[in-house]
Amino acid sequence: MKPDNRFINLGKDFWANVRTISEECGYTTRTKKNDPASGEIKVPLIEEIRQALTNRGLDYSHITNDNNELTSFGELLVAYYHFRADVLNKTVENQLMDVDKARNNFENLRSTLNPNCPIPLNKQKGEKKAPAYFTGMINMLIEANSAGHSCDYDPRKLTTVTKDRKPLRTLARRVDGAFPSIVNPVAVWEIKEYYYTTTFGSRVADAVYETLLDGMELEELQEHEGIEVKHYLMVDSHYTWWNCGKSYLCRIIDMLHMGYVDEVLFGYEIIGRLSYIVKEWVELVKRRNTFGTDSVSESALQ
Repeated sequence: MKPDNRFINLGKDFWANVRTISEECGYTTRTKKNDPASGEIKVPLIEEIRQALTNRGLDYSHITNDNNELTSFGELLVAYYHFRADVLNKTVENQLMDVDKARNNFENLRSTLNPNCPIPLNKQKGEKKAPAYFTGMINMLIEANSAGHSCDYDPRKLTTVTKDRKPLRTLARRVDGAFPSIVNPVAVWEIKEYYYTTTFGSRVADAVYETLLDGMELEELQEHEGIEVKHYLMVDSHYTWWNCGKSYLCRIIDMLHMGYVDEVLFGYEIIGRLSYIVKEWVELVKRRNTFGTDSVSESALQ
């Protein structure tokens, strides 16, 4: 999923309002008490937006007047809430797989592609010990479309961007993958598959904030050095993300439109979309090699 053009390049104040109102009003409309799996993503009413800000001791005149008429800012805000709810309720939920669907798709891809890339195991024990299906599919699809270029499928070092063969920026965290390597990548990504979790614990929540940190560092790199590194988030598990973590799916959609990730791929979406993304990476590497530089932003290569 790419961001909707209506909601990119908006000010930080817009997202401050999105977050504050979402937290105060709640992210979901539950149809069953004490059942987070019930209900859908919520679109707050105008009255609820006004009350949410009033509860915080904040002004709402930038969103609506006393006659409940929306300002232009308010119209954009409400449009975003409708968009976020529609894309999650009608599209994203259907893309998320359970472990059986993931296993079947993994086996189909493996028999078709005959991969040589690493297929890691999950971190489970006993009968649940198996390939990490989602990560395995991602690795296979990258290999199949990489046109022979190298790829670091499991970086265990920090990502570094250089200038004149000297370190320019080094990210604070280790990413889950880098293309073509962790030194001067054109793309990095995070993979969050949680097929066997029974609750939405702090470890899963931290995954969202870790991706946000990476995005902030990459934003700073582009703003101050003119170097762009593509940043992707790929997540799966219907139970974990939809049944338990709808509010974090909202945060992911917010993060996408704030520009901290270039695309988010939800579950089965990798099958149809990832091959095109990898081909874009290959072209970026070719164009960068033509210029003979360490790291060059996509805009500079055009």
